[in-house]
Amino acid sequence: MKRSLIILLTMLFILSFSAIKINAQGTVNETVYDSVLAQNLGADEFGMKHYVMAFLTKGSKRSQDSTRREEIQKAHLNNIIRLANEGKQIMAGPFLDDTDIRGIFIFNVESIEEAKKLTETDPAVKAGVLSMELHSWYGPAILPEVIRLNKKLEKKSIME
Repeated sequence: MKRSLIILLTMLFILSFSAIKINAQGTVNETVYDSVLAQNLGADEFGMKHYVMAFLTKGSKRSQDSTRREEIQKAHLNNIIRLANEGKQIMAGPFLDDTDIRGIFIFNVESIEEAKKLTETDPAVKAGVLSMELHSWYGPAILPEVIRLNKKLEKKSIME
């Protein structure tokens, strides 16, 4: 999971600069605008779109036994996969430090209300293990393609 997050963030960084190429003379050549791709991804004139970012924070109920914690975590990961397969969640991953902010989700939805409904389907949120802080976010429209591309890099599923 940690390695997948690092790979996804690296790909995002590379993809965000993929439209700019520097030629041998050191000048910038921009690739040609792809109106079909922009329309399919819902991009505005800047190649961006609205998402909702969720910060997953420690919930108020942290005292489950280890078996129950494993069940909740497995159900949490299954929910992430389901939302990704539906195209509603385009990025998810844990933070690698030990703070109250445990991870992030990026939802491919326009409104906080839509994202709130999606977060309420998460078993870890339902159990009180995690809570979500939701924010409207303006980011690269290409993000949904990162998940598709990442499938080509996965040797193992996060569920293994």
